[in-house]
Amino acid sequence: MKKISLLLFVALLIVMSSPSWAAGCYSAAEAEAEQGIRIHSELMVIGLNCQHMTPRGWTNFYQQYREITNRHAGLFSGYEQTMVNYFKRNGSGGGAERKVHDMRTSFSNKVSADIARMRPDVFCATYSPRIPQTAKMSRGEIQQWAASTATGQRLSKPLCR
Repeated sequence: MKKISLLLFVALLIVMSSPSWAAGCYSAAEAEAEQGIRIHSELMVIGLNCQHMTPRGWTNFYQQYREITNRHAGLFSGYEQTMVNYFKRNGSGGGAERKVHDMRTSFSNKVSADIARMRPDVFCATYSPRIPQTAKMSRGEIQQWAASTATGQRLSKPLCR
């Protein structure tokens, strides 16, 4: 019995020390959710900052962002809920919603820093095409975009293996 207990204890230690059990790593769905929130946050900043540079005859960039948000509200709220669940599971408890808000703010601030380093017309010429491109995307295409960028680059946490 003593050998079985020791064997089970060692097996538990091995499983718990493997990266897939490492505290703080992301599942594929969590990585996609973070990237989905990043994409949505970036589109908001681009839409707000470039709305005055929308080409004549086009729908205002910020209005397009709002339409994207409304059409895919379930997807974006699902991404937020995935991250709330992640933060709750990893010790944030009642502050999980705040952590998601802070994450979104951090992503927005990163894009805003890009704006500060560029002239507004250069920034908008570079980034505003993302708005009409995303406006044409289906839910599945946005999910695929978020999942394809969730390969370890630019993630806040490593992927669980």
